[in-house]
Amino acid sequence: MTTAGQGTDSTATARDHAPASVTAPGGTARLAGRVVARIGFGAMQLEHRGADRSAALAILRQAVGAGVNHLDTAQFYDGCNALIREALSPYPDDLVLVSKVGAVRDGSGKLVPAQRPEQLRAQIEANLATLGVEQLDVVNLRRLDAAPGLVAAGDQRADLDDQLAELTALRDAGKIGGVGLSSVSADQLGQARPAGIECVQNLYSVIDRTAEPVLDRCREHGIAWVPFFPLGSAFPNRPRVTDNPAVVAVAAEVGATPAQVGLAWLLAHYDGTLLIPGTSDPVHLAENIGAGSVRLPAASVEALDRLAVSGEG
Repeated sequence: MTTAGQGTDSTATARDHAPASVTAPGGTARLAGRVVARIGFGAMQLEHRGADRSAALAILRQAVGAGVNHLDTAQFYDGCNALIREALSPYPDDLVLVSKVGAVRDGSGKLVPAQRPEQLRAQIEANLATLGVEQLDVVNLRRLDAAPGLVAAGDQRADLDDQLAELTALRDAGKIGGVGLSSVSADQLGQARPAGIECVQNLYSVIDRTAEPVLDRCREHGIAWVPFFPLGSAFPNRPRVTDNPAVVAVAAEVGATPAQVGLAWLLAHYDGTLLIPGTSDPVHLAENIGAGSVRLPAASVEALDRLAVSGEG
């Protein structure tokens, strides 16, 4: 990270956990002009850990120590920014911190839309303060146009161009390094691209390829693709990658776990894919990082490619 933290609450720094000889998990790709490991870490699952705060700090340090240098967070992930700061500040020069805006916690702790331009600015300022940095490397605008998850209504149905104008102004002011999008359509990506879009985060996995048209646009323009729920949806009654018979069969053939196969397929599907699987379990973290070393034979890739699209698992 090029912007130094404004302080640290921990004597154990990230540099203590990231030896220079560590290989980047999954190889490397570019994000907002920075070189990052293709397997990163999503902080969302570290919310609400309570008495397990020390375990959350340890897993963040474990990730960075294993070569992860792309962390995905958000101010509305309750307390995650504070955990990242405590665990890793002062931040390594190569660490890329990515946050997202578009929602906030209300007085009761409920997640609610916050899509208006002035609300986006306030969220960015809050992220800067809690992470202890002068600049966020990338900020993703989380649109709330359709389920699953929050859907904006009333005055929260903000115009995309107005939102982008606010984010580009903050980029010009040096508050953020790059602008990304989350949960957008191919048309919205096309509309936003003149503003300079560094990455897109959409729901996508080997068994749910509803967002394939958006990925096609990313391929066309060399935009980083960051699928969330890469192992299937966390929402009820939605299929999971690790339960799919074809994925399980390939895992047995290649000597990997089904989760590793699902992640390895994503890496093989587009060389601009960056993964941010999250976990609060050190064993699962090691498994996710190990997916970067899984090589799928052509026949296995073809079998996985044949899985149904649009969520038909």
